[in-house]
Amino acid sequence: MLVTRIVLALRKFYHWSVAQIAFGFLTALKIFPADGAINFADRLMRWVGPKTKRHRLMQVNLRRAFPEKSEEEREVIALASWGHMGRLAAEYVFLDRLFDFDPEKPGEGRVEVSGVEQFLDLRDNPRPFIVFTGHTANFELLPVAGAAFGLFVTVLFRPPNNPYIADKVFEFRRKRMGNLVPSHAGSSFALARQLEQGGGVGVLVDQKFWKGVETQFFGNPVRTNPLLAKLARQFDCEVYPARCIRLPGNRFRLEIEPQVVLPRNEKGQIDVTATAQLLNDKVESWVREYPEQWLWYHDRWDIKRSI
Repeated sequence: MLVTRIVLALRKFYHWSVAQIAFGFLTALKIFPADGAINFADRLMRWVGPKTKRHRLMQVNLRRAFPEKSEEEREVIALASWGHMGRLAAEYVFLDRLFDFDPEKPGEGRVEVSGVEQFLDLRDNPRPFIVFTGHTANFELLPVAGAAFGLFVTVLFRPPNNPYIADKVFEFRRKRMGNLVPSHAGSSFALARQLEQGGGVGVLVDQKFWKGVETQFFGNPVRTNPLLAKLARQFDCEVYPARCIRLPGNRFRLEIEPQVVLPRNEKGQIDVTATAQLLNDKVESWVREYPEQWLWYHDRWDIKRSI
């Protein structure tokens, strides 16, 4: 028992220490102008990232996804991806200032929006719907944009493993993005209630999921969470892809695409496995277009134990 308490105390101290370092770094960034701080974070992570164990995982992921590319080409993507991770962290500090889209003055701010009419239709004609995205660019801006348009979506998110960082991130997101549902055993019921009440739900669909359905991603076997497909089948609701793209000069383009038609089986029901594959195909198309803007460091193919 004493050994267990010591181990737990050390783990708690480790998480607290890491959180304090992270919070201290982000707080220090607030001193500087947004552009300078974001650019600095990009350069810093390009230097730090390759020195971590995750860089090896990133290289394996890139070889699996782009076997036709040379090692030099994949390394360029890897370094740029680390830079985008640094940008994502720094952008958290300035998130309130970054979203400056004005429908009356499109193209004049940092953020441009494609599919404004889709936003407005979902807001002005309430009905159950699901918006899905992937870990591309600053995906956090999507629910911020929805809230700015008066379209509040219940967002499913996976809390960080560090409990101190998780609490801080949850509070930060809640103030800017509306209703949040941490992913756990009962999260599907919370999302189902939202759809049942005629509301909207937002989900990330490119995360590793141990018990998912068997699908392909970049031509490699991967398991995909069937939650979106099951919710869509239960409530027969509309489903929309959305993504964020980083543009030069610390600018962004947010896109909500037209409604997707989900595949159905011979009984006329939404096909869960085929829908999961459709989601993967959509995210893959996004990643192929801007490969450096996806988070390659995470173990999407569950290969960490083999390298």
